[in-house]
Amino acid sequence: MNKNTNIINKIEVIVKSVSKEVLLPCYTKVKAQNKADGSLITQADIDVQNAIEAELYSHFPEYGFFAEELSDTELNSFFEQNNSGYWCLDPIDGTSNFAATLPYFSISLALIINKETVLGLIYDPVRDECFTAIKGEGARLNGQPIIRSQAPENLSECMAIVDFKRLANELSIKLVTHPPYRSQRSLGSVALDWCWLAMGRCHIYLHGKQMLWDYAAGLLIAEESGCVTCTMDGEAIFDESLKAQKIIASTDKLIQKQWVEFVI
Repeated sequence: MNKNTNIINKIEVIVKSVSKEVLLPCYTKVKAQNKADGSLITQADIDVQNAIEAELYSHFPEYGFFAEELSDTELNSFFEQNNSGYWCLDPIDGTSNFAATLPYFSISLALIINKETVLGLIYDPVRDECFTAIKGEGARLNGQPIIRSQAPENLSECMAIVDFKRLANELSIKLVTHPPYRSQRSLGSVALDWCWLAMGRCHIYLHGKQMLWDYAAGLLIAEESGCVTCTMDGEAIFDESLKAQKIIASTDKLIQKQWVEFVI
């Protein structure tokens, strides 16, 4: 068993324990508040982040810690420091769903070393689904390799996850009036969206604003499962910064080519 496998096994224990002891007991009992950017936060976000941070520092003191609910000052100064290796955490991805008791949310955790995500874990506590990936070693669901059924050959036959809220109006109107896919959903947890793409539960994905903590683990899981991804500018998605990324992704190259041609 290699080092990264040992790390994955350890953080799975940590994340599941925090989910059971901190996150789920708050489900249906939290009150949400607005952050400065208009997104929601609950006390559970803070408590989950603090609990996971403490466990990570205890077991892996050599790595730094970067997370969505750090202060603006901490976030803005993080990449000015010498962070050759650090954890990237979204304590509750899908806070709006969590606060509304809509059962589609997750904990997302990635390890980034030398500007590359080397492993990622996303845990869905409602379905007890733990998605993991190690760079170059494939993606897994609950320890078993992810093997998708064959995707449709035509865009018109695809199930899409599209987040309209963050897309340009012109593109949104185009998608509504001339939908190129069979059907579309918007579910509310970026991390799980990536995992469901990896599983083939949807075939194409479009989102107009993802931060590093949103996509670090999910992007790796999707790509390690064989998905094809890029930004709306045709570039690689990973960017070690606070820049929001506009992403396009598909389960395979054939569909991605059709999807990109429609969107761009």
